Formats: sequence, C-alpha cells, structure tokens
Amino acid sequence: MKKRQARFPGKPMMPQVFRTRFGAGLLLSLSVLLQACQPQEQKPAKPNIVIFYVDDLGYGDLGCYGGETVQTPFLDSLGKAGIIFTDAHSVAATCTPSRYSLLTGEHAFRNKAEILPGDAPLLIPEDKPTLPAMLKRAGYTTAVVGKWHLGLGNGNVDWNGIVKPGPLEIGFDYSFLLPATGDRVPTVYLENHEVVNASKDDPIMVSYSQKLSGYPNGLDSPQLLRQKADTQHSNTIVNGISRIGYMSGGRKALWRDEDFPEVFSGKANDFITKNQDKPFFLFFAFHDIHVPRVPNEMFAGKSPLGPRGDAIAQMDWTTRQVVEHLKKLNLLENTLIIFTSDNGPVLNDGYDDMADKLIGSHKPAGPFRGGKYSAFEAGTRVPFLVAWPGTIKPGTSQALISQLDLYRSLAALAGVPLTGNEAMDSEDHHEALLGKKPDAREWMLEESYTMSARQGSWKYIAPIPESKKVPSFMANKGVESGLGRAHQLYDLSKDPGEQKNLADSLPDMVQRMQQYIERIVNKGSK
Repeated sequence: MKKRQARFPGKPMMPQVFRTRFGAGLLLSLSVLLQACQPQEQKPAKPNIVIFYVDDLGYGDLGCYGGETVQTPFLDSLGKAGIIFTDAHSVAATCTPSRYSLLTGEHAFRNKAEILPGDAPLLIPEDKPTLPAMLKRAGYTTAVVGKWHLGLGNGNVDWNGIVKPGPLEIGFDYSFLLPATGDRVPTVYLENHEVVNASKDDPIMVSYSQKLSGYPNGLDSPQLLRQKADTQHSNTIVNGISRIGYMSGGRKALWRDEDFPEVFSGKANDFITKNQDKPFFLFFAFHDIHVPRVPNEMFAGKSPLGPRGDAIAQMDWTTRQVVEHLKKLNLLENTLIIFTSDNGPVLNDGYDDMADKLIGSHKPAGPFRGGKYSAFEAGTRVPFLVAWPGTIKPGTSQALISQLDLYRSLAALAGVPLTGNEAMDSEDHHEALLGKKPDAREWMLEESYTMSARQGSWKYIAPIPESKKVPSFMANKGVESGLGRAHQLYDLSKDPGEQKNLADSLPDMVQRMQQYIERIVNKGSK
C-alpha cells in the first residue's frame, strides 16, 4: 500500500490483494510469500520475535480452524507454513488477566488482575520481571503496538503531559498504544509517554465517575450514534460511537476507529525497519475484533457476518501488512511468528452491530462450549499459529500449551537464564513450539470467574461458593458462564462440547483436580 504523508491516514485505497482475495492471484502471492523453506539443522541464534495478539478471536473464527463463512486467506497460509496448535490456551477468559499473564509468566490472580477501567494505574509493578525486559537481557530491542489495557500512570494521569509509568518502565523500548480499549476513553493514541497531537489549548480531561462537558453522550443524544449501545457503553460519543467513561478536550488528538489497521501496521513496520539489523521483539496487540467493531472502508459491508466478519477480514489483512514487510526486508526466515488471541469469542458485547443476528451457520467457538468470560473450554481455547520459515516444519500439534509458557520458552530460545521467582507459573515448551516434541503441559490452570484445570483431555471446573453470585452480565451477552455450585468434570476426548458432567461418577479424579488448583493457588507453580 502506498505510504501516506498524513500522520493518521484517512480512507485508504482498496489494495489489489483485497479485490482478488478469492482468486488464484492471491493464493499464488500468499504461497510465494509464506512457502515453507526446507528446515535447516542449525537455526539462527537469536531470531526476531513477533507476537500477534488478537482480541476476542474464537477458535472457529479462522479458515484454518474450520471456519467456512469467514475469509482469512493470509492467516490460513500462515498456518499452512507453520504449526497449527489445536489445544492452546489463553491464561484467562478475559483480556487484562491474559495480557498480564503473557507478559509476566505468572497467573493474574496473584496480582488480583481483572478487566481495568480506562483510567486505571499501571497493573504490572515496575520491579516485576517481564517478557520484554527478559528479552532485553539477550540484546533484543522491544516494542508494543496496539491495545494496552494494562493501566497507565500511578492513578492520577495527566493526559496533557508525561504519562508514566507505562510500557517503557516495564521493558519496552517503544510503545504506540490505545491507552485502554476502543470502547473506553480517552480515545487518543499514546506514543511512548505522550498523547499524539495533544494541545495545551485544548486540554484532555478523563473521568469515569462524573460527566464532563465538551462531547455529547449516548444516553442524552442517541440520534448521533452509528451503533446502539447498552447503558455501560453510552457515555462520551467520539466518531459516532459512544464509549465507557467521560472525556473532554483533545479534539486534534482523537482517533478514527477506521484508521486502526493502517496506523498500527504502519507503526509496527516503522519499528521493524529501524531495528532490522539487530534482534527485536514486537508485541502487536490488535484492537480487532473487540467492540466497537468499526472496520475500515476497505472491509465495511463485505462479510455476510456483518461488522464482526468485516473486522476478522481486516485483522487478516493487517497481519499480512506486517509479515509482508518482514519478507520485504529479508527478515522472514529469521523471525519467529506467534499468532493467538487473548480469550474466546463474544458476539454481543455492548453494541448492537448485528453480530448475533447475522451469525448464520458460523461457529466462532468451533466445537467447544462457551466463549469470552466463560469457564467452559471456548473461554480460553484459542487459535495459536507458530511459523518460522526455514526452521519450523509445517504441521499440526495437539500439545496442551498455555500462553504462560511463552515467557520461559522464549527465554530458553534466546538463551536467557531466569532468576528467583521470575515467570513462576511458566513452563519451558520451546521444543513443542518449534514442532520438535508432540507434547507440552501435563497440567494447566485456567482463570475465569472461577478456576478450571486441565490434565490431558480431562477438564475440571471448580464450583463457586454460595457467597459468590454468577455475574448477571453474562446472560445479557448470551454467554454460557460455566459457573455453578457443583463440581464439573468432562472428558474432552469424547465430549468436546462439555455436555456430560462426570463429576459424581469419578470423585477421585475430581479430588485430584481440585487439589491441583489449590496447590497452584496457595503455593505457586511448584
């Protein structure tokens, strides 16, 4: 795509690759771009590492995982060129805990992590070892681009000045962020420590407790909305979309949702270009396919699934822009690419974009039950693709693996010894990631609004106590919570949809699984 002079591009021209995505031309170009080279006996000592972290993408949302209604030709080719993991998991069924765990190698409950408001302080302590800080010890230059949602500052952020602590204080050399999420204020970009295009003449104010003047809100001015929203998402209106929270000022700094794919891929590619002569780590954290789903004009209205399907196609295109740039710079064969999601899928998550009404025969969770927020399998079982052309032999892996394991696995790959309680819940499974071993974890803990455990094909969901209520919002979103007062035990090898609870007939297995959870929660990972 031709590079624009504007810092934040407007409507882009539709690229030829999108116009021909169903044709032989696209399939040929993808084959040339991502064809697997003959694996070599000796791999590069320190590969570049790119993690694509999608938001709310379900196991069945990609063609290479069985999705038939969606169109994800590039990611399907990426999977074909690498390893498609069929039993890989986010650490939690919601976004902030999963991000915390991926970047620290420890369970989010150890820091009481939960979904954060847009003005929350930095969740990861500055003295906490992190994945980017660990890779810096091996000589990597590190960057995060995209959605953050791990808090910023110390609880009283001045959005018109220096915003810190943030990513740069926990191991990243460069950051370009949505400060929280697309459905929360402030609706501005943050580059390193400063809001992009902030003006002292129009100071930014943010509040999650009281109305601020300057912008209309969704409850008072519903006629201004492009998408109807629930009460929670009906505060400040920016770009025709109402958000959570109130904001005033910063008009020159406001984002346009439709620009996210070009802005983020552009910033990622700028970082890659500047650091192409040394090892780098890029954490590319998509906003897609999180709500509000406001796809670029290239994709709007193209999918029978509505905006959610359009956002999936947009995500596929965005991934291609970065991988293609790696190829252009002759970096692809020295780059380990990991593509995955922060939790399972959700259709109705605060905005009426017709996702639930246009779903048709598409199954976002594939054969599994539940989704985002849920303790059932689809809450954390997510797409997980690993590619390294010339090093990884293409194939499929049934290894049980958690995103927790990226920390120790990448440390082993980079030759970084870990110290003390660093990444205390992570396990080294780099050989499984590279396709050299068929197995990874024996046991795995999952977080939702309860704790769940996996051992092989066995899945256990711990009961919630009588004092704890099942969150009512799940029912409003059409999510099966998986929460209950009784023990739940399923054999996923025979019952992937978790329909037959075997807990009463296998009390010893239930006890063993419950003891595992208690051991991890009370004593750590050992």
